[in-house]
Amino acid sequence: MKSVQINTDGKSNEVVTEKSILKEIFEWVFCIIAAFVIAVLVRYFLFTPTLVKQTSMTPTILDGERVLINRTVRTFKLPIYRGDIITFEMPAYTENGVGVYEQLDGAMDFIIKEVLEINKISFIKRVIAIGGDHLQIKEDGVYVNGRKQSEVYLDGAETPITGSFYDVVVPEGYVFVMGDNRDGSCDSREFGCIPIEKVEGRVVHRIWPISKFGKIDK
Repeated sequence: MKSVQINTDGKSNEVVTEKSILKEIFEWVFCIIAAFVIAVLVRYFLFTPTLVKQTSMTPTILDGERVLINRTVRTFKLPIYRGDIITFEMPAYTENGVGVYEQLDGAMDFIIKEVLEINKISFIKRVIAIGGDHLQIKEDGVYVNGRKQSEVYLDGAETPITGSFYDVVVPEGYVFVMGDNRDGSCDSREFGCIPIEKVEGRVVHRIWPISKFGKIDK
């Protein structure tokens, strides 16, 4: 038969111990949930480490490298400049020369797709032209507002005239993007201009491999 010691207040040591264990479990669960929420908020609003699984930005960013995405561009609606390397959601289809996206179905759909980024496909590209710019791709290079771009980051590579969009005026609130690997990039030449509201962030630092750690030059 089990014996139980009784405290002066009438409660057993066994009950007190069980309550202490439950309290400790609750505190651990609360800490884990709080840490998860904080991590998600930091990832969505501030910075996100990301593994690049594309070759479209070669030679600037290679497949398998890890970069840091600055989300404050989206959070505080900061301006996007020519030459910026950005990430954005792949458009569902193209209409009138711009990428079009499916509407989100309620708050839960927003959390799943935009915050947790489940079943979301994102691209990493370079901004070549912004709202109001006249972009032209010619045999001898890329022109913005009549000026040929130097594009030293291409390392001498040429820009093929592919897709339907190679002579466009970028609408206000949109950007025209291309990958640095011009022969191996699906970009605005195919799917048109991207709305700034779909820009997820600016890629500013490489964090892996360690030998290349540091700021990514434009």
